[in-house]
Amino acid sequence: MGTVSPSDTWAYALRLPHDPRAARVARVTVRAVLGGHGRHEVLDSVELLASELVTNAYRHTRGPCSLRLTALSDGRLRVGVWDSSPHVPSPFAEPPGGHRKAPAPPGDAEGGRGLRLVQACADAWGGWSLGDDLLPRGAGKLLWFEVRG
Repeated sequence: MGTVSPSDTWAYALRLPHDPRAARVARVTVRAVLGGHGRHEVLDSVELLASELVTNAYRHTRGPCSLRLTALSDGRLRVGVWDSSPHVPSPFAEPPGGHRKAPAPPGDAEGGRGLRLVQACADAWGGWSLGDDLLPRGAGKLLWFEVRG
């Protein structure tokens, strides 16, 4: 009988309800998954950025969202957050390579910094609208980012 070694690639998915505690659940999940896979070098930034995207989904939709963590064979980690709104915020709607920085929010604004954090800390990011006519409630969108570790 041979030994089994863990694969370098893996994926975890988590469905989160529309609940103000969803971002905390996402942070705890990211910490457990990345810690369990020994990906400590990217843990803090991925935890922050995933939390920002889940918070964005909570604030701008009325439905659940899903978080997916995927380790790619070349060492990259991809994180995606799906929500029920088909609207992809600018500049995540720009084609790859054509990204421009999100405008800075006013200094007294209570929000508007999450997507700027993703852009500042991630190696790549983007978004896809999945349309709004596939399901009666809309198919939504996927916002994603990647980090190297």
